[in-house]
Amino acid sequence: MTDKPIKGGVATWACLPGFPPAVIFPFTPGERFGIRNLYEFQMLMYRPLYWLGRDGEPAIDYDLSVGEEPVWDETGRTCTVRIKPWKWSNGETVCADNVVFWMNMLKTKGPKFGAYSEGYFPDNLVSFEKVADDKVSFTFDKAYSKNWVLLNQLTMITPMPKAWDRTADGPADATHDIGQAEAVYEFLMAENGDPVAEDNAHRTRWADSPVWSVVNGPWRLKSYTEEGIITFVPNEHYSGPNPARLDELRQVSTTSDEQQYELLQSGDVQVGFLPPGMGVQPDGDPTKGGPNPLGEGFQLEPQILFNINFMAVNFGNPTVAGHLLRQPYVRQALQSCFDQEYGAREVYQGYGWSQTGSIPVLPKSELVSPKITERGGFWPFDLEKARQLLADNGWDVGASPAVCVRPGTGPGEAGEGIPAGTELSFSLRYWEGRPSLARLMAQFRDDAAKAGIEIRLEEVMGSVLVAQDGPGEARMWELSCWGGGWVYNSPTGENLFQSGAACNFSNYRDARADELIAKTVTTDDLEALYEYQEYIADQAPVIFMPTFPRRLFEVAGNLRGFTPLNPYGLINPENWYYVREDES
Repeated sequence: MTDKPIKGGVATWACLPGFPPAVIFPFTPGERFGIRNLYEFQMLMYRPLYWLGRDGEPAIDYDLSVGEEPVWDETGRTCTVRIKPWKWSNGETVCADNVVFWMNMLKTKGPKFGAYSEGYFPDNLVSFEKVADDKVSFTFDKAYSKNWVLLNQLTMITPMPKAWDRTADGPADATHDIGQAEAVYEFLMAENGDPVAEDNAHRTRWADSPVWSVVNGPWRLKSYTEEGIITFVPNEHYSGPNPARLDELRQVSTTSDEQQYELLQSGDVQVGFLPPGMGVQPDGDPTKGGPNPLGEGFQLEPQILFNINFMAVNFGNPTVAGHLLRQPYVRQALQSCFDQEYGAREVYQGYGWSQTGSIPVLPKSELVSPKITERGGFWPFDLEKARQLLADNGWDVGASPAVCVRPGTGPGEAGEGIPAGTELSFSLRYWEGRPSLARLMAQFRDDAAKAGIEIRLEEVMGSVLVAQDGPGEARMWELSCWGGGWVYNSPTGENLFQSGAACNFSNYRDARADELIAKTVTTDDLEALYEYQEYIADQAPVIFMPTFPRRLFEVAGNLRGFTPLNPYGLINPENWYYVREDES
């Protein structure tokens, strides 16, 4: 028997609970800057300048990119990008003006964009300009790593059509007059609707919007219901490679892992995921699928991303909790209380691995510092070490929770802003609806208590959590865990740990870290990357957690084109198609 492709059909995807797409405007703020919003929603309709991931490998796919490979001049400071003449659905040609429009907005509203890091793109540009209808040049303030510029700077650009260059009063010209970018941004954000609102009412208008209906990707939005059902249909005007083969792609929201599994069992969805803890890994390799509880009717595909998982700690909290978290020894003690091996082995049943620092452990590479690998992290699970750190810095760990008995800022004292009698206690908010995460948080709470640290747990809906606990100097949260972390393009730290970065979730500011991060972006020398990650691993500006496949995808047995999986998390449902068995 052979498989024969079937033209058309509908594929329904049951999505992760708690994170409905809340921003259709690609200039996405930090609190909504994540895989679900960008890679699984926006980029189906609006193609970025460069497409991350090629044939399952961490590289740029120039075939799927709007821009051709950058050409650098002899100084190493200026690159020129040619724009492919793809078409927008309203007949406009994708062109240099569309890139300049984006750049003018980024130059004006950079801190409002989730990938912005102060001092980097576009702050590190001397100039950017249209040099031909299909060419844009970028001149940097000094020579940087060309690989870093491509992966972490130019990938921030999403060309925007002329149809978006307007305000409530009518057409504008922010493309040629940067002074108009502010007003155009305000108009487009108003057309998007409140990015942190939980209700879907305003999102139901996106499909018919004269703004958001202008697309250049292989899909356009047909509908977004108040119940959170999202339907895409092929963009009939798409001019890039690989036009969609399905008739429709539907994305349905779920509220829990249990509901997700029930939908798969019912056969109502063709793509979903196996909840963590329900799969067994017989050979210990988390990159390979083990026995499938759904049987032969589904394919089990672990989604291994180039990412790290962590729990954010709020350096900006103005209360005594913030003073506590700004003490390195407190964060180091918290990290020493996290039994990552238990989580990988017991909670995720082999589909997990310890994350020892700021560079992904998997896929395996030479990017991870040998010093960190040899030590199993600078602060591996060690409750006695945690107790000793606290005792050495002014805490009575015989009490439960530990009590500050030596206030002050001298050696052996608790640190600034921590009065005598303070109890070592933190609230920890985490993503509800994930039983495996709840189990991991409970284990962390119980282990921390043995070291004298009280952890008070609170479940919060995922989208509410990231909206309320995002970066911000005066936020009141203390510890926050949305069950994931960060997917890297290039594994430098300017997005997560640079002072003032839009996605610096912990509000971490450290001059030495900034200095080391700056070195990693000007050279491809691994020693610079090692020095940076060793400092971060020691400082523990976040609590590193076991990393695991983002999802154990379950894919209907007759749906093809789903693999290879993209290591950055982007999806290409235009490649999906159904097959039937030929019994002749």
